[in-house]
Amino acid sequence: MWHTLVKPGGAAADDWSDRISLTTLAEARVGISTLNADLQLSELVLTPELNIDVSDRWRLTAIGRGRIETSDKLEPGKPIQDNRAHLSRRAFIGDKTDLELREFYLDGEVGKVFLRLGKQQVVWGEADGLKVLDVVNPQSFREFILPRFDDSRIPLWIAKAEIPIGDASTLQLVWVPDRTYHDVPEPGSTFAFSSPQLTPQPTPGVPVTVLPPDRPSRFVADSDAGIRFATFVGGWELSLNYLYHYADSPVFRRAIGPEGVTVSSKYERTHLIGGSFNNAFGDFVIRGEAGYSTNEFFLTNNMADVDGVTASGEFSYVVGIDWTGLSDTFLSVQFFQSILTNSAPGTVRPDVENLITLFGRRNFRNETITAEALLIQNIADGDGVIQAELSYDWRDNIELYLGVDLFYGTSEGIFGEFNKNDRIVSGIRLGF
Repeated sequence: MWHTLVKPGGAAADDWSDRISLTTLAEARVGISTLNADLQLSELVLTPELNIDVSDRWRLTAIGRGRIETSDKLEPGKPIQDNRAHLSRRAFIGDKTDLELREFYLDGEVGKVFLRLGKQQVVWGEADGLKVLDVVNPQSFREFILPRFDDSRIPLWIAKAEIPIGDASTLQLVWVPDRTYHDVPEPGSTFAFSSPQLTPQPTPGVPVTVLPPDRPSRFVADSDAGIRFATFVGGWELSLNYLYHYADSPVFRRAIGPEGVTVSSKYERTHLIGGSFNNAFGDFVIRGEAGYSTNEFFLTNNMADVDGVTASGEFSYVVGIDWTGLSDTFLSVQFFQSILTNSAPGTVRPDVENLITLFGRRNFRNETITAEALLIQNIADGDGVIQAELSYDWRDNIELYLGVDLFYGTSEGIFGEFNKNDRIVSGIRLGF
């Protein structure tokens, strides 16, 4: 859990050419709809990364991303970006090209304390595909939950300190002054939300006025802050987590008047308290995490409700088992449950929500070919998503891949709402 920035041998580089490294990942990919063979996505993404060893104990990292999309269906036109702080917004060139400073941070040590200052990702928790504790950074839903978390997390301007306690424990302190929240696709986008669990449903023939969101604006008072204590005890890696933050999804409230319905949205504070665990037993790893959010809001279909939302605490947990008992094979199963502690009648989301995930990966031909598949199944609603991919390391720095993303279920489910968005994706990744 400890960090070191000293180069091998402990000596500093004698000249700046040894202190600077620049790498770039280029990726071109195409997605074809299985419903009508339409082009769902076609893009070229460049991700340069610059590392500078400022001294033996300090390193600067800068990661950018430039993206050109020819189809312009995932984010038609220029997104408003009113969910993002100004310093975290993307720059758009026309409707199909955007540039973003993904990460920009300084790593260093002050005594025994490790510091990371700047735009970064902070990863909490043990779950794959589902989130309980991993909520320090908001998420881009440009492609719903299909991309990997490292790509879909929105890096924030954060000050992070890690303080060693003894030989086996670490205390992490996080301060987040960046008031940036989830990227939610706008209406007309391929993955725009439509499920009644996520968006208010209009009444036919009734005019609806949508007001601009009420975003927190105070630099210090509206900051997020968190603390994480991690330790090893008897082979178990354990953590205790606390985050005081604004939930990254706004709360939509309705007001019914003589001229129709007015919908307003506001971000609300909540306390997240939880922890995680993992341990290895031979070929098996048992892991999990749990968290309780004190103040969450959910839509209701009770027309007598004054604003169309109900408040409740939410307890969530996930338990997973990983197995590597077969050569070149990794299998994993997870059970996720979310419980509303005091929901009201009419709440659209079930009081108890159960999901299961199955993941498998197999390597072939000395790990040059990899086949993997992920299933996420909502047990109550009967909807879910299947992702499968076959990749081939053609050269040391060139990877080819072919995959499929399949949604199923009714249009009212969180996954089933995208049951017409199934696609085949192919691409190439090149590192240089």
